[in-house]
Amino acid sequence: MKNFNSRAYLYIAGMGMILIIALTVFYAMTSVSDSESTEYIYIDDNDTQDSVIAKLQPYANPIGMAGLKTLLRHSDYKENIRTGRYAINPDDGAVAVFHRIKSGQQTTISMVVPEARTMERLAELLSKKLMIDSTTIINALKDEDVCHKLGYDTCNIAAMFVPNTYDMYWDVSVDKLLQRMKKEHDRFWKGDREAKAAQINLTPTEVATLASIIDEETADNAEKPMIAGMYINRLRVGMPLQADPTIKFALKQFELKRIYNKLLNTDSPFNTYANQGLPPGPIKIASIRGIDAVLNHVKHDYLYMCAKADFSGSHVFAKTYKEHLKNAAEYTQELNARGIQ
Repeated sequence: MKNFNSRAYLYIAGMGMILIIALTVFYAMTSVSDSESTEYIYIDDNDTQDSVIAKLQPYANPIGMAGLKTLLRHSDYKENIRTGRYAINPDDGAVAVFHRIKSGQQTTISMVVPEARTMERLAELLSKKLMIDSTTIINALKDEDVCHKLGYDTCNIAAMFVPNTYDMYWDVSVDKLLQRMKKEHDRFWKGDREAKAAQINLTPTEVATLASIIDEETADNAEKPMIAGMYINRLRVGMPLQADPTIKFALKQFELKRIYNKLLNTDSPFNTYANQGLPPGPIKIASIRGIDAVLNHVKHDYLYMCAKADFSGSHVFAKTYKEHLKNAAEYTQELNARGIQ
């Protein structure tokens, strides 16, 4: 009787093992999804095993879902949930998907760093692509200790960001995000750009600051080196930059069409009418074209510029204040004629 029980136990165990192997092979060979394209699920730090299953449900067919539930619930996944963005490919079986999310084999996202005007706007846009929220990002960017460790302060941290598209893990922490941006900044500047900045006696941060002003002066990339040359001339002779975009930034009124004299006394370190030299930091995330315009500026003798009265978006340049007043009068006359306040 004892031998019979032993044989029965071994038989049942053997059949159970065969069943497990058969199910594993079946789930490995059977596609989870009926979709012809790759789908993605996002697992965050608030997810549980059940919520992960719920997130998988829309992308899995009945057989695939049964396999995923079996694998997830008969493993230690509940205690080892890994955040991330995970791909579900058209030919993936349940075993492949299970192994991917259990081992944390996530897929990167393409994160665009935009030419944002404010750090608040930058945080908002980045948070739409990442697991971290905008509050976490902006709190870090306004933290003097965080900025100091990266080599910046809260006024010039915008200079660290180079607008581009980067491959990034969706669940990246804010610290690793900023470290990555610093690494990309250093890679961007290393070599020719750094050398050219030194030749004009500006640091990369100062170049980005001036470039941000030029970006706000014009959307015409072809004209940016000309404008850069004018501002560099002003810096060299100790003349205030008197850049209207810095007034808009100081007031946080970017929609202003005209800068009246009463606004020129705005109390702000970013006011380049009231303060000599460059402002304490960029007034937006400078474009690459703006940065390169400063580094490769046109050398000329102009000290003044004014928007053209034809509203083409281009500027007319002047060497003397007398010439400039004439150009400014024509532009002001056209503003009044068009009723622009």
